Amino acid sequence: MEFCDECGSMMKADDGYWVCGSCDFTKPKGDSDEYVVTEDQEATEVIESSDETSLPKTEARCPECGHDQAYWYLQQTRSADESETRFFICAECEYKWREDDN
Repeated sequence: MEFCDECGSMMKADDGYWVCGSCDFTKPKGDSDEYVVTEDQEATEVIESSDETSLPKTEARCPECGHDQAYWYLQQTRSADESETRFFICAECEYKWREDDN
């Protein structure tokens, strides 16, 4: 991720350059900068569960199987002035559910 030197907005990769969407400032990407865009993948699909996960574990009752342990992570799904959404993945059956602060 790169931020604009002029206005501080997040920049997007375009060929060999970083381009600011707010003020049109551009700068060349460095040799070590790597940017991958896939059309079939959404940001919410990035985290997957597996037998060996690096996600933290907590006590939470799975609504599907009743198991009392789950992996969890936070993700910003609404506007920035609202709290993150907590996602849980059952450590037993891998059922996924969410918890919002409402």
